[in-house]
Amino acid sequence: MAENRFARELESRESAQRNKVWTPPQTLPAPNPQAGWVFRYIRTSTMGQADPQNTSAKFREGWEPVKAEDHPELMHHTDPNSKFKGNIEIGGLLLCKAPEELMKQRDDYYAQQAKAQLQSVDNNFMRLNDERMPLFSEKKTTVSFGKGK
Repeated sequence: MAENRFARELESRESAQRNKVWTPPQTLPAPNPQAGWVFRYIRTSTMGQADPQNTSAKFREGWEPVKAEDHPELMHHTDPNSKFKGNIEIGGLLLCKAPEELMKQRDDYYAQQAKAQLQSVDNNFMRLNDERMPLFSEKKTTVSFGKGK
C-alpha cells in the first residue's frame, strides 16, 4: 500500500503559477489617487516647441501643477530639463490636478453645450418638414424580447 507521493514541503506555488505575459510599459505613470482631486497631464510643448497658450488656458480653467514632493513615487520619471522645476513633467506633459467638484461643473457645462448643438441641428432638420412627406426624427430606442415557443 505504498504510494508514490511527494512531500508537501517540496511543492511550491511558484511552480504552479502561470508565466507572466509581457505588456508594453506605461508612458505616463498615474499618481496615487487623492480624495476630492482629479489628475490630468497638460501639454506644455509639442515636438520641442513650447505651447504656453495651452498651458495658460488650462491654468485659467482650474488646473494646477502637482508638486513632485507630494508624489515621491513619480520622482524618478520627471524630466531634468523641465521649465517647471519642482513639478512632474514627462515628455512635454505636466501633471496637474483640479478639484473634483470644479471638473464636474466643467463636464456638465460641455454636456449642456453639446445638447444645445444637437437640439439646434434637430430644429434645423425639422424645419424642412413637409406634411406630404413627413420627416422622422425619433431619439428613443426600445429593447424587446421575442416570445419563445
